[in-house]
Amino acid sequence: MFDKFHDECGVFGIFGHPEAANLTYLGLYALQHRGQEGCGIVASDGLHLKAHLGMGLVADVFRRDDIFERLPGSSAIGHVRYSTAGGNDMKNVQPIVVDYSRGSIAVAHNGNLVNAQEVRNALEKSGSIFSTTSDTETIIHLLARSQSDSLVERLCEALMQVKGAYSLAILTETRMIAVRDPNGFRPLSLGTLDGAFVVSSESCAFDLIEAEYIREVEPGEVIVIDKNGMQSYFPFPKETRNTPCIFEYIYFSRPDSRIFNRMVYPVRKEFGRQLARQYPVDADLVMAVPDSGMAAALGYAEEAGIPFELGLIRNHYVGRTFIEPQQSIRHFGVKLKLNPIREVIEGKRVIVVDDSIVRGTTSRKIVKMIRNAGAKEVHVRISSPPTSYPCFYGIDTPSRKELISASHTIEEIARYITADSLCYLNLDGLHAALAQFGDHKIDFCEACFSGNYPVKFPRLRESNQLGLF
Repeated sequence: MFDKFHDECGVFGIFGHPEAANLTYLGLYALQHRGQEGCGIVASDGLHLKAHLGMGLVADVFRRDDIFERLPGSSAIGHVRYSTAGGNDMKNVQPIVVDYSRGSIAVAHNGNLVNAQEVRNALEKSGSIFSTTSDTETIIHLLARSQSDSLVERLCEALMQVKGAYSLAILTETRMIAVRDPNGFRPLSLGTLDGAFVVSSESCAFDLIEAEYIREVEPGEVIVIDKNGMQSYFPFPKETRNTPCIFEYIYFSRPDSRIFNRMVYPVRKEFGRQLARQYPVDADLVMAVPDSGMAAALGYAEEAGIPFELGLIRNHYVGRTFIEPQQSIRHFGVKLKLNPIREVIEGKRVIVVDDSIVRGTTSRKIVKMIRNAGAKEVHVRISSPPTSYPCFYGIDTPSRKELISASHTIEEIARYITADSLCYLNLDGLHAALAQFGDHKIDFCEACFSGNYPVKFPRLRESNQLGLF
């Protein structure tokens, strides 16, 4: 398994189109990179909610045509999941669908609530019974318990009681709601298709179904869509800082997506250019660790004036996990996914560009693989700062003690991965790159680099996961 941060989740929704479920399937297909453990679609025909959920990839869960015959209606929401909170279990696959005193509701959630366990404990003490271990269910319980008259009021009342990251697609029998948390940690875009409204974690899903991108759902915005059109609300306190996740640009989002009002691909290329300016080195070629390091490697090569080559080839037909019939072949994990081209590498001084180093074990194997292919020198360049702190806002990261940069200097990491040199893009370079693509400054969440968390979390979780106390 790759030594990488795991993607979080992806949400998609459409309201007012006769092919709602089919288009949601395509939208989830475009968002598959955000989660591969499970997926689901919930559709409404105006009277009832119908759902189909399963473990596995979108194409596997929805492999039969008759599934869509059981998802009628002109509105639908969908979700692809990686388990950032709750286990890898069928009961946690989303969207979560419930019936309560005021009807039916389905919720798809990208993000993580930092106070979910505390809210859950309080709800259970007062009699609530949970059917999943996902923190998303706490929002549904809070909504169902609200005595407010309108759905929007009940939803806002519930969200006022939770803290953390959430981009939500919500479906009832007659309306769809899109919500983004006040900090705007996770992306959520709004579009149109043949008069229907569409929401998606990333705009690449709009391209696939030929929808028109309109704008982002703003941080702290609640958008309600029904037969009368779209209404927008901003119920949260205005003093909350906009702190979108910087790692969406570094790794998670697809390079052909527009998030946080910028296209991802040129931003990643600029990270590479900044890296070349900060840390040049004499070499014969630049290569990437595919696929996440590709754009930054191209930017590095262009800025440095060094040829770019495909020195590592990725096997795209290997999933996140694979069958290991014997312990003796366990070390083949990286080789199943990457293979060096000796004719490109042999006898060369090589610059290898990647987006991040987590534990360092995979980087070590990759460097050794390149050396075994005949490289004379291997210089590693990382297009982000050292990742020294875990994320609590929707990314599955290890505890701090497992992050190599939390306990080792850059020189020590270089020795561990057996590189001739190792350099990371620093925060100033990161900010300089982003400044090329916007005329207003955004205070991105950089907690994984700095440890400065925009939304605080309970002390118990801090001590357990950070490993500081």
